[in-house]
Amino acid sequence: MSPAGREVRIAGVDEVGRGAWAGPVVACAAVTDLTPPPVLQGRGKKTIGLTDSKLLTETHRESFAEVLSGWLSGYAIGASSPEEIDAMGMTEALRRAAVRALEALPVTPDIVILDGKHDFLSRPWRVRCEVKADQRSVSVAAASVLAKVHRDGLMAALDGEFPGYGFADSAGYPSPVHQKALEEFGPTPHHRMSWSYLDDLPRWKHLKKHRDPLAGEGQLSLL
Repeated sequence: MSPAGREVRIAGVDEVGRGAWAGPVVACAAVTDLTPPPVLQGRGKKTIGLTDSKLLTETHRESFAEVLSGWLSGYAIGASSPEEIDAMGMTEALRRAAVRALEALPVTPDIVILDGKHDFLSRPWRVRCEVKADQRSVSVAAASVLAKVHRDGLMAALDGEFPGYGFADSAGYPSPVHQKALEEFGPTPHHRMSWSYLDDLPRWKHLKKHRDPLAGEGQLSLL
């Protein structure tokens, strides 16, 4: 119980888009009411449980996203743009996206669970880092699914504006179609322009932005 005598509010936070070449990094914060999570009906008598979005099919992710809003006590999405990633680096961009999500929740969580070993939030949030939390915590799994579905929708919308880059299929990650389009047409306004992929594009490498090293850790945070 919390000091106020109520149930402790636990927010699971997960992000998507960290390794993409284009598009924002998106974070979701999700708070459960501690009731059993929803399950999907599979083939026959098989059921599909809520887990890390990467372990679910696109159809199952979208189906879970439709029912999670009715199960969760609250959830919110936050994002950092490619411009912010270029200016401040990925670690700070992740922090800003997660803080935006947490601050948009209808309730203030007592504890935040992050997937992985690295606490990119820190104070004033009480943070607990757990490796594979998206497979062990239903609140983090819910955040994982909602963040993924939200970002995939954003990138699919860009596909019509910038056809040929395969954004609807790759979500801005370096697929062969995406890489070929970059070589031919160059980066779009939604690409991360401080990243090293531009070093391998002779026609476009002059567009690369060189971030102030004091502004953040940048792409080094991906290693």
